[in-house]
Amino acid sequence: MAENPLKQLEHFGQAPWLDYIRRTLLGSAEFKSLLTDDGLKGMTSNPTIFEKAIDGSADYDQQFEQLVREGKGVMEIYEALTIQDIQTACDALRPLYDSTATKHGYVSYEVSPLLANDTDGTVKAARRYWGRIGRPNVMIKVPSTPAGLPAIETLISEGINVNVTLMFSMTHYNNVAEAYIKGIEKRAQGGGAIDKVFSVASFFVSRVETLVDKKLDAKSKTDSAAAALKGKAAVANTKLVYQRYKEIFLGQRFAAMKQKGARTQWPLWASTGTKDKAYSDVKYVDELIGPDTVNTMPPATMDAFRAHGKAAASLEANLDAARDAVNKLKAIGIDLNDVGEELQLEGVDLFKKSFDDLLAATTKHRDRVLGGEHRAAK
Repeated sequence: MAENPLKQLEHFGQAPWLDYIRRTLLGSAEFKSLLTDDGLKGMTSNPTIFEKAIDGSADYDQQFEQLVREGKGVMEIYEALTIQDIQTACDALRPLYDSTATKHGYVSYEVSPLLANDTDGTVKAARRYWGRIGRPNVMIKVPSTPAGLPAIETLISEGINVNVTLMFSMTHYNNVAEAYIKGIEKRAQGGGAIDKVFSVASFFVSRVETLVDKKLDAKSKTDSAAAALKGKAAVANTKLVYQRYKEIFLGQRFAAMKQKGARTQWPLWASTGTKDKAYSDVKYVDELIGPDTVNTMPPATMDAFRAHGKAAASLEANLDAARDAVNKLKAIGIDLNDVGEELQLEGVDLFKKSFDDLLAATTKHRDRVLGGEHRAAK
């Protein structure tokens, strides 16, 4: 049987990850198919995903009720439920991690977004999760905020795998790459092993398009050139970041560490579900395929690419057009680095809201269990 487009991505050096975790998925025939037929290489999670899984199903009810009976608080319940899922996912992907010599098979778990502007709090939480999850193929998600950057450097220096999130611009990318390299250098100087430390730089795609297109719509009322640039910002931005990855990690800046066995920090394309129905539902997969990259897809995008995606070496195609688009955007007053700053601030707020919603759903569920127990006691 011919390989489907998802499975074909591995021939171009790209690892498809699933941006979704749910307890009943992990032991199912569907999950086995994702691994064997689709070439799944990893998974990511976030508060929104867990909220939908916990509040939208009965999968967690038995453990939830047990935790309530034990007198656990809301945060303790949340961590117990989600960490068990992460451990189970890590175990399910461990054979892949081992068979690929630690190249694939990772699962990401996010530090609370409430700590996005707290360096020490982020480091302490990441250390705790790393120790509690206790799996070598877990990655701790840390944002690329000003407070997150020194945390990333510290965690990498301690040998903790990090998935750096909330990246939207070239400025963000340069800062994150430097934090990773400094962390690796510090670890090497201290005599720590660097060959199994792995990090990905999660660069958000569709959110850039959404905001830039909104700005272009406003500008098109007075500037005829603006409309022609719609739908071009996100892919152009991402392609140029990949070129920067090659300059940094395949060039002199990282050469000494690479010679000692350090791994390059792979770019990960995040937010790859198409938000504007005017564009292809596989736009941010089709146009961003290349070596040493990850594309983490929500289930709907993964289904769409499996059905009608095209696996081809697209990431380095039309680079002149990408540079031209970025330059033209800047010429009419849209600087993608400024857009990135706006999106990062918005992203922190959105992540905090998602986390608050998750805790609210957990509280509601806990109170319902407690209410039921009180009624039963009467």
